[in-house]
Parts: sequence; C-alpha cells; structure tokens
Amino acid sequence: MAIGFDTIPSAGTLRKPGVYSEIDNTKAVRGPQPVSYRRLLIGQKLADGLAAANTLIRITSPAQADVQFGKGSMLAGMVRAAMKIDTYTELQVMPVVDPASGVAATATLAFTGPATASGTIELLIAGRRVSVGVLSGDTATAIATAVVAAVTAADDMPVTATAATGTVTLTSRHKGEPGNTLNARVNYYVGQVLPAGVAVTISAFTGGTGNPDLAPALAALGDEWFQVWALAYADSATLATVKTELNSRFAWDREIEAHAFTAARGTQGSLGTLGDSHNNQHLVIMMANDEPMPAYEKAAETMAIAALYAAIDPARPIQNLQYAWCLAPSAADKLTNQERNLLLFDGIATSKVNNDGTMVVERLITTYKTNTAGGADISYLDSETLFTLMYIRHDWRDYILRKYPRHKLADDGTRYGAGQPVVTPVVLKAEAISKFREWERLGLAENMPDFKANLISERNESDPNRADMLLPPDLVNQLRIVANKIQFRL
Repeated sequence: MAIGFDTIPSAGTLRKPGVYSEIDNTKAVRGPQPVSYRRLLIGQKLADGLAAANTLIRITSPAQADVQFGKGSMLAGMVRAAMKIDTYTELQVMPVVDPASGVAATATLAFTGPATASGTIELLIAGRRVSVGVLSGDTATAIATAVVAAVTAADDMPVTATAATGTVTLTSRHKGEPGNTLNARVNYYVGQVLPAGVAVTISAFTGGTGNPDLAPALAALGDEWFQVWALAYADSATLATVKTELNSRFAWDREIEAHAFTAARGTQGSLGTLGDSHNNQHLVIMMANDEPMPAYEKAAETMAIAALYAAIDPARPIQNLQYAWCLAPSAADKLTNQERNLLLFDGIATSKVNNDGTMVVERLITTYKTNTAGGADISYLDSETLFTLMYIRHDWRDYILRKYPRHKLADDGTRYGAGQPVVTPVVLKAEAISKFREWERLGLAENMPDFKANLISERNESDPNRADMLLPPDLVNQLRIVANKIQFRL
C-alpha cells in the first residue's frame, strides 16, 4: 500500500528518529451541510442616521436601526418587519441616501366639525396606531392641531405632519417613489367610530418621485454572499440594475446566489402589468394592494419569512405562513381568489387573508415566465426551486472540496495504490449517487433510477486535469393543489 501523505515528508528526506502524525479532517464531516442563510436589506436612511451610506452594517435590534438609520426611516421600518419574524438569522443592511432630485410623497386628512360629543379618533398611519382624544365642541382646526401633535409624538413614524385650519398634511420622511406606498386610514379595527359631529376625508399618498441609484451600493457588496434580499424599490430602472447583479451572482464563476424580494402597491390591473414587465427567476414581487403598512415593510417581512423557512427545508412550500408585522387589507380591499390567480400568471407573488383577519403567504412565485426563446417555461416558477438548487449546488461543491482538496485525477481502471490520493470519473459518479441518496432522504429530490440513467462523469478530452459531470437531480415538488371530483350517488 502506498499511503499519500499531505505534509509528512517522504522517506528520502526524513531520517530524524521519532513518531510523526499528520491530522486529516477530510472524513470528519458527514451528511449534507445546510446553507447558513444571511439576510440583506437595501433601503434609505435619514440624514441623522449614523450609518455611512453604501456601507454594509450588521443590525441586531430595532433600537440599533433607529440610531444607525434614523427614527422613522425606511430602513428602521424594514428592520422591524424582518425582526418580527426572526431575530436569530444574520441581518445586514446596505443604506442609501435619498435621491437628490427626488420629491417626497404627501397625503391629506381633511377634518370637519365641530364635535358634538367627546370621543377618540383612531388613525392608522403606515400601520402605526395614532389615537387622538376629542372633546365635545372641538373645531376642525383644534382636531387637526391635536392630530399633528399625536403623529409627531409617535415613535417610528415614517411621516411628518403639519396643519392648516382643519387639514393635516402628512409628508414622507424620505424622497422617492416608495413614499407613495404609505397609507393613512381611520377606524381600521372593528368597533372604532369617529366622535359624533366629526368627519374626515383622507387622500392617498402621491407625488413621490425619484429613486436612489443602487449601482454604488451593489458594487460595495463585492462578493459578500447574502442568500435573501429585501428591496424597497419596484421601479423598472432599479430592478433592471438589481436583476443584472442577481444573474451575475447565480453564474458559475461566482456561485453566490441571491433571491430578492420586493413588494408593490396597486390594483389587480397595475400589479399584473408590473409583473408582466419582468421575467427573472431570482426576483419575487409580492402584491401589496391597499394595505396599512408601506410596501417596503411587506418586502422585508416576506423576505424574512422565506429565509426562516427555506433554511429549515428549501423544498417545503413557503405558504400559509403568517405575517407578524404587516397588517391585512380591510375586507373591502381584499383581492378575490380569481384576481390573485391572475396575478400568479403575471409573475406576482400573492398573500391572502384568513377568516380571522390574519394575512399569510399564499404562493411565492418568481417573475420568471418564459425562456430566452420566448416560450412558456415553468422551470423557475417557484422560489422553492431556486432555494433547493442553491442547497444542492453548494452541498455538492463543499463535499467535493472537503473530500478531494488535493487529489490526482486518473482514468477509470488505473491500478493505483489504495492509499493514494487519486480519484477517477467512476469514483466521482459513485459519490454523486451517494449524495443523491442523501438529498432523497431529505425530501429534496426523487427518482433515483432516472438520476443514475442520466448521470455522466468523464475526463475532459482537452484538459487532462479536469473532470466533467452532468448531475440530473429530479427536484421534489410542492403540494399546491388537490383537485377532487365528488361523484355522489343517491
């Protein structure tokens, strides 16, 4: 037997007496090694936030986010949404500043009075509850002044407020289009009513224009690997930049895959149009129709849900999982089953509202719909497919790098010594079959006969130092639909 040592010199160069031992850890790790997920948020900070723009920072609490990005900032809200789901998975943030040429979105609350009875005005602004006491006889002007004071006093409020006579103007703390996804409403919860004599007309947030250029932020990421991203933006220009980066990270020469989540507010029609304009397997656009929280917070929480459960089992359906931060739309604003089904064909991921009023993830589809030739293609339809591929790719890669870090490559049938660090194509083929059995036991793949029949392991004809392999795993699917025909008898 000719044992191949890694560090102990050969007999021809070692004569000093002694007992020498080298330690080999290539057989120490057994079984599949799951990917350790890292989460990334990309959004805007306020000027009083201490964090440097376009510089990664690890965040471990909402209080830290307030200091680093400013209270009421976009990122402070996104951190709260993500951490409401999971505080253990690593969370890093890439802050950017407001676009210099941007405009902040605004909305108005026009009150009429006077109040003919005392009571409480229950407002919900960006999902934050604001309660304003009203006394009988209070005029519209007095009510508006009290609302401004209550909004200003609220912690983590993403808007500022001013009053003129009986009208309150709410202004997003940030410039840019995400401010248009803010929302203000009254009497969201059952049983809440305005004081007698008081009425309010609330306009939607509009007028927010411009978005930051994310190119410097993406360049600053370098080759840092974050498996899941949450983006505050859903405009075409920004997503074009992001998709280019996502495609690059998925490629063979980087292999630092990322799955990005954003959310968009709109009607069924406008959301469908948005989904139809994208076709990328690494991008998920979650619907956020007329909901209390801003869309960027729903993007962050959706990402956190996906990260938590994909890390546990990448192939298990990420569905029927409850949102803990984002509130559901009111009953009148919910999209119907038919509308949500149409959105799923447009490339828009959906959420639904249960009978108890809680909102859950319904299906996390990607925007991928057609191949490069324009043909319909469902191969990358679901996020779970990408998460499973990420797992398999890196489990196989890390296994080979651990077990064969400095091996020689020989043809099949070569009669080398049993202890020699030599590998052949047939050995690699056996390793792949063994790995597939592990993936099968974990419920990640199926159909072993097909895998064996189509598996190829060979030595490259042009480069004798290279082994080429074709790994054909049949990925396990998700139970989405159970169709029943109830054929009754009388």
